[in-house]
Amino acid sequence: MEKPANLIVLGCWFVFIVYWIVSSLKTKRIAERQSPAANLAHRLPVALSYWLMAYQRFPDPLNRPLLPRTELTMALGAAVCVAGLYITLWARRTLAGNWSSDVTFKENHELIRQGPYRFVRHPIYTGLLVMALGTAIEATRLHCWIGVLIMGLGFWIKLSQEERLLLRHFPEQYPQYRREVKALVPWIL
Repeated sequence: MEKPANLIVLGCWFVFIVYWIVSSLKTKRIAERQSPAANLAHRLPVALSYWLMAYQRFPDPLNRPLLPRTELTMALGAAVCVAGLYITLWARRTLAGNWSSDVTFKENHELIRQGPYRFVRHPIYTGLLVMALGTAIEATRLHCWIGVLIMGLGFWIKLSQEERLLLRHFPEQYPQYRREVKALVPWIL
């Protein structure tokens, strides 16, 4: 099962990347964008997290397994990664032209509250964190688990930046949305 589970996880990340590239061609024009320095505040931790999950030749203790590498953990990791991919694709499709890899406000920007946005305000980040969790479960290695935590930090920085922007542009609707819907984990966080 080791190879199939690993291939499923790799396939999920491949599908994510391809879908993101293709769908990025159909977005609205940018009306407002944050500074390049503000972008680095979230991009650096997220890039570090991807490197920690992808690179496989870390010395101990970073390469130590945190879970036993069994068929069950590998299959569970692959299943969790698939679930995370589904969440990201659903969220990206729902967000449509309002999406941007940077923190931006688009022309004719809409506050999306349907689809996965009914359950969390930032479902793309939720889905990516679930994919990262699945990757860490499948790989079992400490460096992957550290990558999940650093990714969470990077996305928390980015969602805080996005929320300040959305509060400015949707001063009545966004505060209500924040009260009704959690940021990343339904009903919890």
